[in-house]
Amino acid sequence: MIGAGVLHLLEPAGFVKIVPSFLPAPETLVLASGVCEISAGMGLLLRRTRRLASLGLIALLVAVFPANINMAVNGIQPDGMHVPVFLFWLRLPLQALLVAWAWWVGRPGESGPA
Repeated sequence: MIGAGVLHLLEPAGFVKIVPSFLPAPETLVLASGVCEISAGMGLLLRRTRRLASLGLIALLVAVFPANINMAVNGIQPDGMHVPVFLFWLRLPLQALLVAWAWWVGRPGESGPA
């Protein structure tokens, strides 16, 4: 999560182009989502912040889902790459798995790094 967030900050253009046109300020949204992703990823590392971080990450994954749909529907390619469009469609269920993972990691009583 932290690595993906860093990519949002270092290479925002690729993420900006998948933001649906009905949303305002795509670059601001990409940068904000990157900061949130980094923050949630860091929060998952600490037991005392893990639950809140997991809920924040779930909210973020839901919030960015329209961009993933937009990428699949319109076949928007990453910069400098050509990816088969069916992989964009396969990515959509991955979001549900990531939500489930975030929920599992943040469940009450979960132990791990202090």
